[in-house]
Amino acid sequence: MDHDARLRAAARAVYDAVYPTDECAPVGFEQAERFGTIHYRRAVEAALEVRGLLTHEDEQLLLF
Repeated sequence: MDHDARLRAAARAVYDAVYPTDECAPVGFEQAERFGTIHYRRAVEAALEVRGLLTHEDEQLLLF
């Protein structure tokens, strides 16, 4: 995800919020990203979902 810094930052924010300790996830964000763990993939999916919602919301705001 090196090509999209904002999406990566959003995925990291999700990852850190959902998996705040080693008890919740076996590795930190960078290792999870490197190995493509399920924890990382879920954080990316959440970030993409939020981006879609925010983009849609912004578009609606422009219409009003």
